[in-house]
Amino acid sequence: MSGRVFAAFYDVVRRIPAGKVATYGQVARLAGMPRCARTVGYAMAGCRDRSVPCHRVVDRFGGTKACFDTYAPGTQRAMLEAEGVAFRPDGTVDLERCRWVPFEA
Repeated sequence: MSGRVFAAFYDVVRRIPAGKVATYGQVARLAGMPRCARTVGYAMAGCRDRSVPCHRVVDRFGGTKACFDTYAPGTQRAMLEAEGVAFRPDGTVDLERCRWVPFEA
């Protein structure tokens, strides 16, 4: 996959503020590639640029991924909770409360 494609995803993810999350599909749409949610996953899993807050990207159900658990199981969740992201009893992010709405006034 082209580095330019991944760079477009990284640019979107850098805009997600602390305390908010976006889904893979949402990042793909905002980057102008609405059918590339899986590619966003590959980009996030392979990203080594600390300026890209990859931990703020979750699946469409609000689920976290083991590839972000770089230090120990639950690392992604711990990072999100430290930013104030709310989780539901089933362990998924409460998307109704914490989904990033980029064009919100």
